[in-house]
Amino acid sequence: MIVHTQAIVIHSFRYGENDLIASLLTEISGLQSYLLKGVLKSKRGKIKSSLFQPLTLLEIEADHKNKGTLERIKEAKILVPYQTLHTDFIKSSIVFFLSEIIRNTVQEKEVNKDLFQYLETTLLWLDSHDNISNFHISFLIKLTQYLGFYPDVSSLSSKIFNMQDGCFQEDISNVYCVEGDQVTKFKNFLGMTFEDSMNIKVSRVLRNNILNMLLVYFELHLHGFKKPKSLSVLNEIFN
Repeated sequence: MIVHTQAIVIHSFRYGENDLIASLLTEISGLQSYLLKGVLKSKRGKIKSSLFQPLTLLEIEADHKNKGTLERIKEAKILVPYQTLHTDFIKSSIVFFLSEIIRNTVQEKEVNKDLFQYLETTLLWLDSHDNISNFHISFLIKLTQYLGFYPDVSSLSSKIFNMQDGCFQEDISNVYCVEGDQVTKFKNFLGMTFEDSMNIKVSRVLRNNILNMLLVYFELHLHGFKKPKSLSVLNEIFN
C-alpha cells in the first residue's frame, strides 16, 4: 500500500556499508521502520541520508507491506526546514535527548495523531525560540498527557508527590514519595504554556532534581523505559 504522510525521524543507523535503517513516527501509520538501500553510497539519488537526522520533519511517500518487515520509502523531502535545531549546540543536544526519550516511550505502531501534532508543534517552538532553559522539563511534563499518566492535580495543595500513583498527598505511603523544593517548583510547571514555563526561575541543582524525578516517574509508568544516555550531556549544558 502506497501512503503519503508527514513523519518525524526518531532514530537512524547504518546497516551494512551503504544502507540506512530509519525509525520514523508517521502521522497516519504510527511508528514505522524503513530500509533505505544504497542511501549512503549514492549522492545523486532522490533520497539523501542527511534527511534522517534526529527529529527532522519530513513528508514521505512510502510502500507499506504491513508484513512485520522493514518498509520502503519511495520519496522524502523536508516538511519544514529547521533554522537552528541542528546547528545550535545547545538545541542539538536537547534534540538528542528528546530523540532518546521518544525512542523509549513510543514503541507501538498505534496511530496517535495528537501525540504526533504535539511533537511537531514543540519541535517548531524549540527551533524558533531562544529562552529554552526549562524546555526539557516542560516537554516531559506535557508528554505525560499524551502517554496517559499526567499527574492528578486534584490535591495540588498537598506537599508530597507520589510518583507511583501520580498524585499529590499529605503523607508518605511508599518509597516513591518525594517532597521539598523540587516538588514545590514542579507544581509551578503544571498547566503552564511553554512560553510561561521558560520564565520560571530554577537553580541548576533544582532543575536537575526535577528532571531526575521526572525520569523516575517515566520509569515507573512505562515498561522498559531507560534513562537516556544523553542525560549527562544535557545536565552539563545547563550547568
